Amino acid sequence: MLPATLQSHLESLLNSPSIAARPVGGGDIHRAVLLETADGRSCFLKYNNSPRASEMFRTEALGLALLGASQVIAVPKVLKHGAAGEWSFLLLEYIPPGLKNRIFWENFGYSLAVLHGATSAQFGFAHDNFIGSLPQSNTRHDTWASFYTEERLLPQMRLARENDRLQTADEKLLVNLCKKLPAVCPEEPPALTHGDLWSGNFLCNTENKPVLIDPAACFSHRETDLAMSRLFGGFDAAFYRQYEEFRPLEPGFDERVEVYQLYYLLVHVNLFGGGYADSVRGILRHWG
Repeated sequence: MLPATLQSHLESLLNSPSIAARPVGGGDIHRAVLLETADGRSCFLKYNNSPRASEMFRTEALGLALLGASQVIAVPKVLKHGAAGEWSFLLLEYIPPGLKNRIFWENFGYSLAVLHGATSAQFGFAHDNFIGSLPQSNTRHDTWASFYTEERLLPQMRLARENDRLQTADEKLLVNLCKKLPAVCPEEPPALTHGDLWSGNFLCNTENKPVLIDPAACFSHRETDLAMSRLFGGFDAAFYRQYEEFRPLEPGFDERVEVYQLYYLLVHVNLFGGGYADSVRGILRHWG
């Protein structure tokens, strides 16, 4: 059941005398529900009363707009974001689910490859956003190595050190790794990336095509999206075959993939702790 102030606000916003809300699983930050209006319309709602929620929803809406403007991969239409009393919310188009078959994965691989062709003069973006519930700086840089070092790896390491989840020795290894980045990662132009491309952040629509959700978008190295996609089991092989057929990777990706995954593992250290610190240390000892 929705909070009364939010329920009333949404009924007015959607011009409906009543709204039914059905909980939807999958997220671990916001509450999520499928809304159904009295006249049979459906939409998807995320809401939260945390201090950062309003800014998280605002930047998520901007990220969806950025990805949607490419007209390469679908995103849910943003219907509204705002606040009702203490509750911030993001109201999105509802995407009925389709079947993730071979055609879907081929569509997805090709579409991501095309998306990565969208470029910018610098790495970063015009506004900061979030990775999970953590702030993510998108200050622009001329090189991938400086962007990844200053806006991704070092801020997460500092946070982990402050919370005693990683140690001084880990930080020293990270600094050593950062010095090696220009030699490790191939030099490529900034690519428009989703930024948090794991299996929970895309949908399949009824046309067997991908729909991107929950972006942490910016202009980054395209291999970051592929590295994140492989972190927790990977996508279907057809996805990677189709991606590489259209936009081949430079040799050695299988070896350097964990360098990109390091950022996401640091994020998981700061969000969840646990065994992620061991995974981070394994990468640092290998590369640092």
